[in-house]
Amino acid sequence: MFRTLIDIAIRHILGRKRQTLTTMTGVAVSTMVLITTISLTRGLLDSFSETIVDVAPHITVKGEKLDPIPVDLIAGSRPGQRSFVEDHIGKDDREQVRNFGQILDILATPEFRGQVLAASPYVESQVMAVKGSRNQPLLVKGVLVEREEAITHIGRSLLSGDLTLFRKSPDAILVGRTVSRDLEIGLNDAVTVISTDGKSHQCKVAGVFFTGVNAADNSVVSSLKFAQILEGFPANKVTGIALKVRDPLANAPLAASLQRMTGYNCVTWQKENESVLMLFARIGYIVFSLVAFVGVVSGFGVANILVTTVFEKSRDIAIMKSFGFSSVQMVGLFVFEGFLVGLGGALLGGLLSIGSISLLANLPIESSQGPLTKTGFAMSWNPWYFFLVIAVTVAISTIAAALPSARAARLEPVKVLREANV
Repeated sequence: MFRTLIDIAIRHILGRKRQTLTTMTGVAVSTMVLITTISLTRGLLDSFSETIVDVAPHITVKGEKLDPIPVDLIAGSRPGQRSFVEDHIGKDDREQVRNFGQILDILATPEFRGQVLAASPYVESQVMAVKGSRNQPLLVKGVLVEREEAITHIGRSLLSGDLTLFRKSPDAILVGRTVSRDLEIGLNDAVTVISTDGKSHQCKVAGVFFTGVNAADNSVVSSLKFAQILEGFPANKVTGIALKVRDPLANAPLAASLQRMTGYNCVTWQKENESVLMLFARIGYIVFSLVAFVGVVSGFGVANILVTTVFEKSRDIAIMKSFGFSSVQMVGLFVFEGFLVGLGGALLGGLLSIGSISLLANLPIESSQGPLTKTGFAMSWNPWYFFLVIAVTVAISTIAAALPSARAARLEPVKVLREANV
C-alpha cells in the first residue's frame, strides 16, 4: 500500500511537469537567495572578527584614570553640613598613561605572563599632513616597531618599503594605503607634518601598508619618540598600551583584572567595536526573518500546485477511497507530494547557491564592506547555513501541503462520482 501511494505521488508530480517545474524553480531561487544572503552577512561578520583579532589589539589600556571625583568634600569636618560637586572644572588634559614602564613590568609578572602575549605602548596625535598642494588631517600613531609587529604584524602588511629603513631613520613614517592615494605619496617621498601647536616636521615615507581595516589604512605610523614630540609628552608618558592576549574571545576577565591592577580603563576589542558588532547582529535578525518570510511564500507556491492537483484528481481520489484508501492515507499522499516538491526545489537551490557564493567570493572587485576593504566579497562556507535553509524550506513546503491534503481527505466518493457522471 505504501509503495502504491509513492507511485501515485510521483505520477501526480510528473503529470503536471510545467507547473511542477515552475514551482520548484521558485523554491530553488528563493533558497539560493537566502543561502547567499546568509553567507554574505555571516561572512562579513566572520571576516571582520578575524581581521580585528589578527591586526588590532585584543585589549587596550587607555590613558583614562578611573579615580572618582569626590562628592562630599567636607564630610566629617563639619557635622550636619554637606558639600556637593555641581560642575567640575579642571584642566583638560589629554589622555595619557604615566610611567608606562611600570605597567609593562606588571604584564611581565607570572600572574599575567601566560595570558598576555605582547604589549605595545603607543602615542596618538592628530596632525595635518602636507604634500605639495595637497593637505589632509591625519592620525599619527607612534610605536615601538618591534613590539607593534607582535600586535598588528605591520611588516607583512607592507605593500612597499621595509621596516629596516623605518628603524634607522627617526623621522621615517609608514603611511596607510588610503593616505598614500589621497596625498599621492609613495616610498621615499617627503611629507610635512604639522602638529597641533603649529610646529612643522619633515618626514620621509619608509613604506606603504594595507591591513584591510579602513581606520588603520587611513592613518600614519611613526616612531614612539617622534609621536611623543608631536604631543609634547615626556619619555615616560604614552596615550595607551595595546595588548595581544592568548584568548581574544574570552578577554573580559583579564581586562577587568588589569583595570583593577593599573587604575586605567582597559577596553576589549569587542567593546571597542560594539556598535559594529551590534549592527551585524541586527542584520542577522533581519536575514533570518527574511528566511521565514520567503519560505512562507515558497510554501504558497507548493500549496497552489497541490490544490490544483486535488481539484483535477477529485475523481481519482474518490475511486481510491472506494477501493479502501483511508483519509489518513490521502493526507499522507499529498503531504508527501509537498515534501518532494520542496525537497527538489531546495536541493536545486543549494546547488545554485554554491555557484553564486563562489562567484561573489571571486569577483576581482575591491569593495569597502563596512569597516573593511576586501577584494571580492567575504562569504561564509559554513554547511550549517545550507542545511538550515534547505530544512526550513522543505518543512514549510510540507506543512503547506496540509491544506489541500485535508480537502482531499474530506471528499465523499459517492458524491464525487455522482457529480462526475452527471
